[in-house]
Amino acid sequence: MSRIQKMLIPTMLIRELRVALMAGLMCLAGATAAATGPQATEAELLAVLRSDAPEADKAISCKFLAVNGTSAAVADLTPLLANPRLAAWARIPLEVIPGAEASAALLEAATRLDGRLRVGVLHSLGVRGDPAAVPLLAGALGADDPEVAAAAADSLGRIATVEAGELLAAGILESGSPERLDALAAAAVCGAARLHAAGQKAEAVALYAVVRAASVSQQRRAEAIRGTILAEGSAGIPLLVESLRAPTKRLANMAVFTARDLGRSDQADPSFAAAVDSALVKELELAAGEGDLARAVTLIDVLAERNATGSSESVTTALARAAEAFLKPIRLAAIAALGRTGNPQALESLLAAATDQDSDIARTARGAIVALPGETVDRAIKDRLAGSDPTALPAMIELIGRRRIAAVGELLPLLGHSDGGIRVATIVALGSIVDLDNLGVLIKAATDPPSEAEGEPARRALQEASVRMPDREACAATLAAAAATVPAPARVMLLDVLGMVGGKTALEALAAAGSSGEESLEDAATRLLGKWMTADAAPVLLAIADAEPGGRFKTRALRGYVRIARQFVLPDAERAEMCRRALAVATEVADRKAVLEILARYPNSATLTVAEEAQQVPGLEAEAAQATATIRAKLTPAN
Repeated sequence: MSRIQKMLIPTMLIRELRVALMAGLMCLAGATAAATGPQATEAELLAVLRSDAPEADKAISCKFLAVNGTSAAVADLTPLLANPRLAAWARIPLEVIPGAEASAALLEAATRLDGRLRVGVLHSLGVRGDPAAVPLLAGALGADDPEVAAAAADSLGRIATVEAGELLAAGILESGSPERLDALAAAAVCGAARLHAAGQKAEAVALYAVVRAASVSQQRRAEAIRGTILAEGSAGIPLLVESLRAPTKRLANMAVFTARDLGRSDQADPSFAAAVDSALVKELELAAGEGDLARAVTLIDVLAERNATGSSESVTTALARAAEAFLKPIRLAAIAALGRTGNPQALESLLAAATDQDSDIARTARGAIVALPGETVDRAIKDRLAGSDPTALPAMIELIGRRRIAAVGELLPLLGHSDGGIRVATIVALGSIVDLDNLGVLIKAATDPPSEAEGEPARRALQEASVRMPDREACAATLAAAAATVPAPARVMLLDVLGMVGGKTALEALAAAGSSGEESLEDAATRLLGKWMTADAAPVLLAIADAEPGGRFKTRALRGYVRIARQFVLPDAERAEMCRRALAVATEVADRKAVLEILARYPNSATLTVAEEAQQVPGLEAEAAQATATIRAKLTPAN
């Protein structure tokens, strides 16, 4: 968003406030307002203005005259300009009704009104953009009332003819109070931007120059400098560079803001973009050479932002040089920027940095390589894998995993490497790229690791690989088959992975483990089933809970079953039947009361029946009666 656009935001907010107020008045106006809606004709709307209707109705009529009104409405709208409550509403249509009549009415009103009413009319003249208003606005520029003078200046900036610009320039040169100068400068910046947009570049630059030379606020100077740079194009680059070196933060920030967008390679003439980039690169090298870290890092960020869709060779070369030759903060910024520009030409520099002895440099470089797009980069990394020495090999392996390069065949032999660090890096990378056919490699690494240091990375890699498999049923079958052949501790780990994968096959495997008679497996299975995310785990949990009165994990399984009845979206009859079965299996009072709470939470005829039946359970009579009463009360319509 340009600075000029930001200047227009207050006016936009005022209009939005008007619209909100219109809506409120429509609610208050009642039946009469309905007759003045968007379908009303101009004659019907004018009839409301001429009547004794409430002012709210007249305000709404003004609103719709902005759409339906013609010059015939001007005579009825003009008297309202003197009404403090309706003046703003009357100006809305007068600002947009075509023809000389509306302009003449506003001009006449500006000569006879005063105070806030006059201020409003002056603003409306600016909205109309009628050059005929310039002489009147020129006279109002010198008004004693600062609000009148500011409104006149604002409208001259909106009308933005050469004459209007000259009047604003003259007012600035005459000086005055800081408030007056600021209003004139703001209007001049707005006018210059409009002149530039209309193709009057020389006039725009001249008006900006007046603001830049005046004793105005830094904000106005910054706006004028930015406008000058944008208007002058290539000729404005030296001013951009000068502003980047400004000692004041506001001006320097404005220059940075301007540099991000000026002639970007994806928006403008390539030669202009190259000229801007060249100037910024020279500034970067100067700042880096002087040890000005903050400015150098800022310039790197600007270059990366300007070249976000792909940098030129010169920018890539400059960033690569900065990534190698300067202080660490500059190197880090340049390395990250090379990744942001997405230029594959940066790969060689980044690969060199990816194995740097400084861990911060290496980590940042690897992240930048991950961000580089394209199969060309993938192929280059795979090619490096075969020829890398042991010190660089872990970095190449990591990049294959993080970029998800299809290189399973190239990585598998490295699982037998003599270096444990390389084996761990390979396992981690395989977690990101291994396919179902080779999942057994990770299962073996996780269940029978060569060393403890490799066990945990292998388990995490197996989890990552399993949950991303497109065919989760086939994946679960592979895991379940492996679980049948490994010792109990490893089997528990595989059950945990099955719990992450989910699905029918995984559920069947957990059901078998839950009734296996082996404590560690039953413990794991009931723990995982208690967190199952689909309702099909309910029958399995109920079977475990009902298997034997003294089962080790009976209570846990029952509570997992009750959780499904309480939290999941279920048909009424199914939920009620689950509660009935839970009451039949539960042996602890706390569990039975939890079931009654579910019945009361979901009141319907089915849960009412179960609650009534529960009154026959010894020791539960009072609680069941209370649940029954609660359900009936909720089902009884209020009088």
